[in-house]
Amino acid sequence: MTTDLDTGFILLVDDNPTNLSVLSEALSNAGFRYRIAVDGESAIAQAQRNPPELILLDVQMPGIDGFETCRRLKANPVTQNIPVIFTTALADTDSKTQGFSLGAVDYIPKPFAQEEVLARVRVHLQLKRLTESLERQVSDRTTALQKAQVQMVQQEKLSTLGELIAGVAHEINNPINFIANNIPPLEEYIAAVIEILQLYQQEYPNPTAKITTAIKDLELEFALEDMAKILYSLKLGTEQIENLSISLRTFSRSDQDVKILADLHKGLDSTLMILQHRLKASGDRPCIEVIKSYGTLPEVNCYPGQMNQVFMNILANAIDALDDAIKLDKLSNWVAQIQIATEIDADGWVIIRIADNGLGMPESIKQRLFEPLFTTKPVGKGTGLGLSIAHQIVVEKHNGTLEVNSQPGRGAEFTIKVPIMNVIDD
Repeated sequence: MTTDLDTGFILLVDDNPTNLSVLSEALSNAGFRYRIAVDGESAIAQAQRNPPELILLDVQMPGIDGFETCRRLKANPVTQNIPVIFTTALADTDSKTQGFSLGAVDYIPKPFAQEEVLARVRVHLQLKRLTESLERQVSDRTTALQKAQVQMVQQEKLSTLGELIAGVAHEINNPINFIANNIPPLEEYIAAVIEILQLYQQEYPNPTAKITTAIKDLELEFALEDMAKILYSLKLGTEQIENLSISLRTFSRSDQDVKILADLHKGLDSTLMILQHRLKASGDRPCIEVIKSYGTLPEVNCYPGQMNQVFMNILANAIDALDDAIKLDKLSNWVAQIQIATEIDADGWVIIRIADNGLGMPESIKQRLFEPLFTTKPVGKGTGLGLSIAHQIVVEKHNGTLEVNSQPGRGAEFTIKVPIMNVIDD
């Protein structure tokens, strides 16, 4: 009759046919599956090719003995966690101590008592499975805790960032509105004053010496022309600040409770506006070009503030990657670029691709890129949560996908894919 202990098999390693016969009969009668190896080398090869649940290993064998076989099994990552029970006639303390020091879990003395063999096998199989179960539970709990931690950090970060940016935008908005609203009447007043001065020049073509000197000192004609240019500059500056204020308000939208229809292009543009200071040239560092290839997108049912945070994290990482490439003086004719492309695929999903032409990354880093707390940046430069948060927002909050394609020396491309009408809520 079989039990729940026979899901795997036991590897019997012994060069003595009589011992193998006794062990195999005991295991077979108890419902265990088993395989046989007659020396250390074949045991190692079998265990690596098809790992057993447990190994019964003879100590005294031709070729490499049981101790050396155990040492090699424990040195191999594939086989190091398989429990090893020594079967031997050596009962001295030194032999037992050597076996345990090599990683064995038990000793079964020869000649065998079948009941003892089965009892020890059952105990160590149960221990192994309990250990594996505990490890899975710990791993699952750790993953759940990390996920909860990332979600809490993301919510707190988005809330704090949203409040900060909204506050800054509000503070900017009041004075800039005051300036913008006063520029048109100022233009009218200056135009009227200029007209009056021109009338004076027509009516009094021969001013006194004092007025003539004042006009010469002021360079009146130049001043009148320059006032118009100054007013134009004020208007341009005011418009830029107004655009920045709009971008800040757009970025800070933190509609966390309910999804709304939003223009993702506006979210991308507002994020680029906020990052403009990092894209511009500074000292010897050249500017980073942004090439936008926007397709025609409908409004997407989403959390706009959270999607903007995704854009911020990915774009900021792209800028970091390009900064690293610039520091290495990659190529003389190389131009740092970020390309942003949007489209709708054949299934009606929105696709957003953000690519840089930086140094790229190896497969080992790419596989861990979205893990919580994983970062390749120096201490103090990154928390390892940005891309993990972005992945969680896209996948869990918007039922989409976030993938990265990268090779060393060929940059990196992040692909965001979200459904247009997303009905998955918290």
